[in-house]
Amino acid sequence: MADFGDFVREALPGLLRYGHVLTGNPHDAADLVQTVLEKIGARWSYVQQKTGDPLAYVRRSMANAHVSRWRRTRRENLVADLPDTSPCAPKDPFEHEPLWQALRDLPPRQRTVMVLRYYEGLSEAEIAKALDISQGTVKSQASKAIASLRAKLRNQEGGDAG
Repeated sequence: MADFGDFVREALPGLLRYGHVLTGNPHDAADLVQTVLEKIGARWSYVQQKTGDPLAYVRRSMANAHVSRWRRTRRENLVADLPDTSPCAPKDPFEHEPLWQALRDLPPRQRTVMVLRYYEGLSEAEIAKALDISQGTVKSQASKAIASLRAKLRNQEGGDAG
C-alpha cells in the first residue's frame, strides 16, 4: 500500500483538477476522486501490473464514474429550502476565468464530451463507447458545446470592452 500512498500524494492535485473540470465544482470533484481512489486502492497491485499507466487508468475510471453518476441523476432534484452557505467557503481559483465559466455553464453531456475529447484526448468513437451514445451524438454535442463556448467568450470580450 505504500506505493499507492505515494501515487495518491503525487497525483492528487492533478486528479482534483481533472475532477473539477469533469463535474463543474470542487466538492463533487473531491467526492469523485475519493470514490475512484477507494475502489482502485483495493486493487492497486492489479492496476500497477496490468494497466501500464496507473494515472491514465485512474482518469478513465473517474470519467466512467462521472458518466455513471450523471446517468443515474439525470433528473433534476428539487428541494424545498436552499442549503445554508458558509461565508468561509474556499474561493474557487477558476471562478473568474472566462473559459472556465463558459465550460461550467455547458449542459453536463456537452461538458463531459468536451472534457473527454480535449482533456483526456479520446477519439469520437471512444467517447461514444464511454457514454453509450452514437458517434453522431458525440459530434453534435461537441459542435454545440464549441459554438456555445465561442459565443459566451465573444460576449464576455464584448462586455469587457464596453
